[in-house]
Amino acid sequence: MKKNYIFICLLSSILFSHQANAVLKVGFVNAIKVMEKAPQVEKANRRLEREFAPRQKQLVKSGKSIKSMESRVKRGGSTMSQIQVSRLKRRIRNKKREFRRQQEEFREDYNIRRNAELEKIQKIITKVIQQLAKRERYDFILSDGVVWASKRVDITNKVLRKLRRHR
Repeated sequence: MKKNYIFICLLSSILFSHQANAVLKVGFVNAIKVMEKAPQVEKANRRLEREFAPRQKQLVKSGKSIKSMESRVKRGGSTMSQIQVSRLKRRIRNKKREFRRQQEEFREDYNIRRNAELEKIQKIITKVIQQLAKRERYDFILSDGVVWASKRVDITNKVLRKLRRHR
């Protein structure tokens, strides 16, 4: 709340201190739309998918193996000796523990890589917006924290077009 108040005060002082006949050029970029539609994001998602697919397949395979062992205990538990059942249950517990550890490592590694990719994309998007702002002589480009912006100041589609050419 305090940030918004300071921002509004700052913006008001700039608007009112500007010469009466000068026009302030303001633009707005919908960051969510840019992140959904930027080709760089799609490309990064495909890269991540390819990179992590083998590990994902291995996790699925491990999960199926555990389920198979559990069903073997349920089906054949009555025909197995108590020692065999105990050993199988211990193996299942150990495999489940290992499986959870592998899942956690997978999620951690994936999130680290995903965040690194998003950081690169954010830098590209910022650079494109700054170039557009300089070329078209905008005084302000607003993004996050904007409650509403008219189509007249929304330059999101311009940014997306420039990002498509930026590849």
